[in-house]
Amino acid sequence: MHDRRPVPPAQPSHRPLSRSLLSARKFALMASVVAGLGAGAYGLGHSHGSFDLLGTPAQAQQVGANVHAAQQPVGFADIVDKVKSSVISVKVNIADKMARNEDREDFSLPPGSPMERFFRRFGGEMPPGMRGHRGGGMITGQGSGFFISADGYAVTNNHVVEGADKVEVTTDDGKTYKAKVIGNDPRTDLALIKVEGGSSFPYAKLSEGKPRIGDWVLAVGNPFGLGGTVTAGIVSAMGRDIGNGPYDDFIQIDAPVNKGNSGGPAFNTAGEVVGVNTAIYSPSGGSIGIAFSIPANTVKAVVEQLKDKGSVSRGWIGVQVQPVTPEIADSLGLKKAEGALVAEPQSNGPAAKAGIESGDVITAVDGTPVKDARELARTIGAFAPGHSVKLTVVHKGKDRELTLTLGELPNKIEASNTDRGDRGGSSSGLDLPKLGLTVAPASAVAGAGKEGVVVTDVDPKSAAADRGFKEGDVILEVAGKNVSSPSEVRDALASARSDNKNSVLMRVRSGGSSRFVAVPIAKS
Repeated sequence: MHDRRPVPPAQPSHRPLSRSLLSARKFALMASVVAGLGAGAYGLGHSHGSFDLLGTPAQAQQVGANVHAAQQPVGFADIVDKVKSSVISVKVNIADKMARNEDREDFSLPPGSPMERFFRRFGGEMPPGMRGHRGGGMITGQGSGFFISADGYAVTNNHVVEGADKVEVTTDDGKTYKAKVIGNDPRTDLALIKVEGGSSFPYAKLSEGKPRIGDWVLAVGNPFGLGGTVTAGIVSAMGRDIGNGPYDDFIQIDAPVNKGNSGGPAFNTAGEVVGVNTAIYSPSGGSIGIAFSIPANTVKAVVEQLKDKGSVSRGWIGVQVQPVTPEIADSLGLKKAEGALVAEPQSNGPAAKAGIESGDVITAVDGTPVKDARELARTIGAFAPGHSVKLTVVHKGKDRELTLTLGELPNKIEASNTDRGDRGGSSSGLDLPKLGLTVAPASAVAGAGKEGVVVTDVDPKSAAADRGFKEGDVILEVAGKNVSSPSEVRDALASARSDNKNSVLMRVRSGGSSRFVAVPIAKS
């Protein structure tokens, strides 16, 4: 082993500099410039026609050392010490009514059950340990959560505790407590639970502001049942829509998040909760660096209502809406592809009573522009039922303003009685080759009703197929005109071409809902 003795620090000197020392001072000068960029000053002097570093060689070496130290990653230990004790592991037991074979150790989760949705949300197979106890008829699952008050209120995901018969939490110091579900909100996937048996729990603070893309975040949770685990990453994106519902507004982070992290917090470097980890994108079932968190401002608004009354009430106008695509905007003569297109107002809903019709585009609420359908849903949902709002609507190419009183969003969406059964009985129809569709009057197709024309065949290589048309869809309107026969469809298309339209807007009923589809039309 070599004897490495400390090198004595260089002493101030006014002697001529050697070549090696000149090199050292040149390096120190570069380091000083780098340091100066951060400090706002360079510390350069002028001597004999060339720039030089003010100070001694020892000071130059110290500057270089400081820059080197500044380049080292700063740890998160102090932040973790501050916040980790507020995070809990959540364990749930759910009675499995499907488990009747006492000799069976493993069983699949019933489709649509809370725990099946829990694991589908995180992808992959049901992990070891998620098994029914022999003869017990119970399923156990684990997630995460965090205290938001000293008296034991804690936040987790709805899909972690939904349908649970028993909820237990384990704190960072290893103690286990019983908990009860105070309220839940499936639309945002949040739940509020109350931990029993304590009054001085360490708790986390919800952030008042929004994080920025590139900010550090720490995810703390219970991945794979391992207990308090910390991972770090950055905010990758904001406002993500993952198809979970109209209130999707997720923060995307790249901190590793896995099964069991669900319901746990994502902290900023100030130790505040910026989001609740709820989902990951994962082809493999494990983390690939794409996770999604519910923003703190959403958590705060939902938790306040859950604590107050155990559920969430949202304003409701009673419309099916969809985004305005560039093709739809062109079909409607709109200057911008913005706003929310009303596919169908619900009968006797606030919008229908106020005079809103299919094909209208809602562009503003109380004077504030509406970017898209999701923003409209979030804006209206933030108001309490009974609140009066003024909507700006484009109706047949003209702006108009309507005032309506919001209803209350139903907790459960009732399925429409639109199952028309067997659509067989008549396969004859008129070909629309330029669209790739074959259609027939609804009255000629068994079970299709009397309105519109039914799609009886779709060319898989056509523009219509690319836009989601399928056999059995019912075309109700073409270019704003009701249609009940193939000839009316053809006439409406011809009229749109003569008006130099690039695409035609069709209102289509598919299953239990309606939507508008912009289909390009040939000029010749």
